[in-house]
Amino acid sequence: MVWLGLLVIIVALLVLRQSLVLVLAVATAYVHVFIANSKIEFLIQDFWFTVDREVLLSVPLFMLAGNVMSRGSIAKRLIDFMSAFTQPIPGGLAVACVLSCAAFAAINGSSIVTMLAVGTIMYPALVARGYSPQFAIGAVASAGTLGIIIPPSIPLILYGIMTEENIAHLFVAGIGPGLLLMLMFAGYSFWVNRHIARIPFSMESAMKATGSGIFAILLPFIMIGGIYSGWFSPTEAGAVSLAYALVIEFFVHAEEGAKPAPAGASFGQRVRHYFATREMGPRTLIDVILETTKLLATLLPLLCIAGSLNTILDHSGVPRQMVQSLSAAITSPVVMMVGINILLLIVGCLMDVGSAILILAPLLKPLAESIGVNPVHFGIIMISNLEIGYLTPPVGLNLIVAMAAFKVAFGTVVRSVIPFITIMLFWLVIVIVYPSLSLYLLGK
Repeated sequence: MVWLGLLVIIVALLVLRQSLVLVLAVATAYVHVFIANSKIEFLIQDFWFTVDREVLLSVPLFMLAGNVMSRGSIAKRLIDFMSAFTQPIPGGLAVACVLSCAAFAAINGSSIVTMLAVGTIMYPALVARGYSPQFAIGAVASAGTLGIIIPPSIPLILYGIMTEENIAHLFVAGIGPGLLLMLMFAGYSFWVNRHIARIPFSMESAMKATGSGIFAILLPFIMIGGIYSGWFSPTEAGAVSLAYALVIEFFVHAEEGAKPAPAGASFGQRVRHYFATREMGPRTLIDVILETTKLLATLLPLLCIAGSLNTILDHSGVPRQMVQSLSAAITSPVVMMVGINILLLIVGCLMDVGSAILILAPLLKPLAESIGVNPVHFGIIMISNLEIGYLTPPVGLNLIVAMAAFKVAFGTVVRSVIPFITIMLFWLVIVIVYPSLSLYLLGK
């Protein structure tokens, strides 16, 4: 009867179109008081315990670093470099789009930031070069999802926080599946655009793109190499990424054709002229910080509430009871795994990735472990399922953002990603069936 009361409250709040934060907060308070016989003040205490973790610092650091790179010139220089070497092959610019998304994903950890940073440059370039507008929008929206599986990945950080798994191990486990999906997208882009006219290779253009983009090119290797080798932790990787981006944008990358300050200019005039010729100035940085702060303001309350709910449910033994009940009802590991994946695919259509991880990861991880799935591998499976949700209506974030950013109809965006969703479903099966793809680099 008590659980029925909780269900009624949740349904009533959803019908009244209340925010997810309010729904979770009321549900958590209800569980504390009426199910766990706890005190409401422990709710606030759990909030603090959830955010009082060093690894959580990596989330705002990666978000800010990604926004700095997308508003500066690192993204553009990465694209120029990729394009210079792929243009001579069939569908070369489309392949460059996929590779650029993969490289940018390896330095910022966000799908939306990756799609916008690369897509705002690549989408008009693809259309102007003769690629189908429908393919162009599909490629940009789909390749952007590489941002949540190729490390560093903010969703993997959230999964690690909620399940207490080693985040560095999760990052390393994401490398194999991420690279496989990148190759599958690139192969499809190559095949369907093989009739597009190619541009002859130019050593001069390639050298120029390499020279101007060398610092942008090095960053993905620094990030992945540093995490894999143990030189820095995921939190330190976020700080390295942000510091590197700020130094490069403020002190290295200047606007093309920028001229030195006039002779005889005062010190103040020289300083103003210097920042005026940078790819990113102080005012732009302030805007970027404000944008990142707004994004964090939507994420952190959800994280606090979900952490408290996870704590009280774990204390009450609910996940353990659920595992025992489902294990008794479903004896086949294959059926259990199929059921979990179908649930995640449905959830991905209806919820954003962060919310789904915060709510479901602590509940589904014990189920997966009960049928012998490695918890790190399950983290990759869960993120892979939810990654597809970025491209499925009605709440596919990449679809919504692409519709607004590129000013195309929602139906057009949905049709454009169907081939890529098909590829991702086939890729998901490979990730599930072959755990070594995720665990090989970890020696498991």
